[in-house]
Amino acid sequence: QVQLVESGGGSVQAGGSLRLSCAASGFVYSAYCMAWFRQAPGKERAAVARIGGSGTKIYADSVQGRFTISRDNAKNTLYLQMNSLKPEDTAMYYCAARVGDNVCYRGLNEYNYWGQGTQVTVSS
Repeated sequence: QVQLVESGGGSVQAGGSLRLSCAASGFVYSAYCMAWFRQAPGKERAAVARIGGSGTKIYADSVQGRFTISRDNAKNTLYLQMNSLKPEDTAMYYCAARVGDNVCYRGLNEYNYWGQGTQVTVSS
C-alpha cells in the first residue's frame, strides 16, 4: 500500500524559510519521479518542483532560485527547502509520486499517488 506523508508546513514571515518533508512507503521509491505541487484557495493545483529517480530536477519559474527539491533514497524521503518565501507562496503543499515509469510530467493527472497535504502560510 503506497503512502505519502508530508510534514514541515507552518506559518512564517516573508523572507523566511521552511523545509517540507514527505515520507514514502509501499513502492520502490528510488525508481520513480516525485514531485511537489501546491494549491492556493481558488486556484488550480500546480507543480512546484519535480525530481526524477536519477536526480534530475525541474522547477516552476515562480520558485526557481528560491526552492530546492531533493530526495534521500536511503530514507525514502522527499524534501522541499523553501527560502525567501513570499506571501504568494501561501498554499497547501502536496507530495506526489508517479509510480510506473520515471518520466517527470508537469500535469497533476500524471501522478497516481498523493499525500494529504501540509499548509504553508507566508505573511507580509
